[in-house]
Amino acid sequence: MQLDKKLTLASKSQIRAQVLAGAGLAFDVAPSGVDEDALKAVHSGDAAGLAVGLAEAKAMAVEADGLVIGADQVLQCDGVLYDKPCDLEEARANLKKFRNRTHYLIGGVVLVEDGQTLWTHHQKVSLAVRDFSDAFLDAYIEEAGDKILASVGCYQLEGLGSHLFESLDGDYFSTLGMPLLPLLQALREHGGLVT
Repeated sequence: MQLDKKLTLASKSQIRAQVLAGAGLAFDVAPSGVDEDALKAVHSGDAAGLAVGLAEAKAMAVEADGLVIGADQVLQCDGVLYDKPCDLEEARANLKKFRNRTHYLIGGVVLVEDGQTLWTHHQKVSLAVRDFSDAFLDAYIEEAGDKILASVGCYQLEGLGSHLFESLDGDYFSTLGMPLLPLLQALREHGGLVT
């Protein structure tokens, strides 16, 4: 599906790129290099505002012709926000905290053109983690390996991470960090995507 405008994804996330490519969109990739930790340190709003703010900062940091997509995602469990784990031990500790609880992925996505924000959106998905055993957790971490460090939730729902869950309530694409259906509608409105 072709747009009237050039499209750039301001993210190094492979899964976000796969979601866009799977929808038939042609786009360039230009990671922003934004210091997310610094932005989180000064943020005083809610989780949705943080997700959108991070997405907007990423898109604004990329100089490109046409439309720039910025996207980010935060995880909230029992009122605490979690970052991507630094190592497998932190991933193990986080997964133990998520065990037998429901946590929330809040994703933000924005469209920017010529330094102006054209559109913002946030979406919340709830994920119920099953009461898995320590033996399962050991096997999961050993098999999944360092790949889970790229995810704030220490899992890739589209792969082995699916074994962690009882249920999911919300948009599947949003769990992957790209609220695709609202984004496609925004591209129809702002990018000339065929309606």
